Formats: sequence, C-alpha cells, structure tokens
Amino acid sequence: MNKSSLIIVGICVVAFFIQLALPIFEDTFLLVSSEVFARPWILITSMFLHGDFLHLLYNMLILSVFGIVLEKIIGTKNFLMVYFFGGLVSGIAVTLFYPAALGASGAIMAVMGTLAVLRPKMRSIFYGMPMAAAAVFLMIVDFFGLFAPSGVANSAHLGGMILGLTAGLYLKKQYGEKPQRKVKQIPEGSFSNWEDKWM
Repeated sequence: MNKSSLIIVGICVVAFFIQLALPIFEDTFLLVSSEVFARPWILITSMFLHGDFLHLLYNMLILSVFGIVLEKIIGTKNFLMVYFFGGLVSGIAVTLFYPAALGASGAIMAVMGTLAVLRPKMRSIFYGMPMAAAAVFLMIVDFFGLFAPSGVANSAHLGGMILGLTAGLYLKKQYGEKPQRKVKQIPEGSFSNWEDKWM
C-alpha cells in the first residue's frame, strides 16, 4: 500500500498541535538560516512545522492528492527520496533569501515537479491546468515573488520544484508515460472484401 504521504500528513498534523500546545517546540525545530551549520537537522525538522491552520490545510491537501499519485507511480522508496531531498534543497534555498522558514511546501513542490515530468498531461488542482503547465506557472509566480516579499518562501518553492523536475527527468525512462500505439483502422470496405474472399 502506498501510504507514505498520508503518514507524513499525520506527522505534520500531530506536530502542528504540539506547536500550539508548546511554543518552544516550534522554536526548537524551526529553520533559522543563521543556525543551519550549528544545527543542520533543522533543514528536515522544519518540514513538519506550519505557521497556521490554513498553511497546514493547504499543504496537506496538496500532499495527499499528489503524494498518493506519485508514490503509486514510482514506489515508496523513490517517493520518499524525492520528498525529503526536495525538502532539503528547498531548505538550503531558504537560507539564501530568508532569516527563517517552516513548512512542507518545498518538498511538496518537488513532488509536483516530478509529476509534471512523468505525467505532464495530468490535470492539476490549479485551474485544471495540466501538470506541466502548472509547474511552469508556479515557477514564474515564485520567481517574481523573490522580488516582492510577501511572507511566502518563494526560494523554497523554486528549490523544491527544480529538484522535482530533475528527479522526474532521471525517473522518466522507467516511470514516464508510455506512448500509446495507434491501431490502424481497417476501412469497412476492405473488411467486406476480406469476408467475401475468405469466409
């Protein structure tokens, strides 16, 4: 069963309620850019924290939908590698632009980027756009977001998406969509002639 994404959702939900009950929990595991060399594990632990309920809800909704699909396509081991390496790369990208950050967005972007390569025509939840178009759209939004700070860690999104696209290209040969063979239609007249001759 492909349940890894749902397990991650469960961990994030539990972590969120611990954050609400114990503020020191967030302070301990938050990604603080100036402390990464002293506490490198915060690149990972911050992936399980969220700023508020809506932040958690949106991220977990998207992870639930796309995570299950990707894990079914590439298997649990590959899914977890995409997810956590995506989160790691996005965390490093955060340190270049922001003093602190938290959330699973970068890792989720990696999942979406991988799907955009493996299933480019699959409909996304972004206005029904195909995954490939949604990936391009999100990258453009996040690129310009770097120059208009809004509280969103755009560099994390970009870092995760780039890792996901790269992973997708690596996995495409084995897990990409197989081209459908076109069956040549036999004209009705030809079939009738064949019937007359052989039957």
